[in-house]
Amino acid sequence: MGLFSKLFGGGKSPEPKQVEPVEYKGFLIYQEAIAENGQYRIAGRITKTFDDEVKEHRFIRSDVLGTESDANELMLKKAQMFIDQMGEKIF
Repeated sequence: MGLFSKLFGGGKSPEPKQVEPVEYKGFLIYQEAIAENGQYRIAGRITKTFDDEVKEHRFIRSDVLGTESDANELMLKKAQMFIDQMGEKIF
């Protein structure tokens, strides 16, 4: 039975990675590339605390890159540009 569960995706899912956020203009950016068919999709979160309440904006882009570090680096640049353009209107 163990062989079949490995072949068909059964069993335990991998533990989520702990991601260290990057602070930018009072926002926290979490780079969370998603592995997909041997490549990595740009994805992540932007958070900011308002009066002890954490607001969060999640996004997944259509862009895919060959390495996780490249996807995370581009995600950071896109998130910074998004913050520059939208500011607190993100939430």
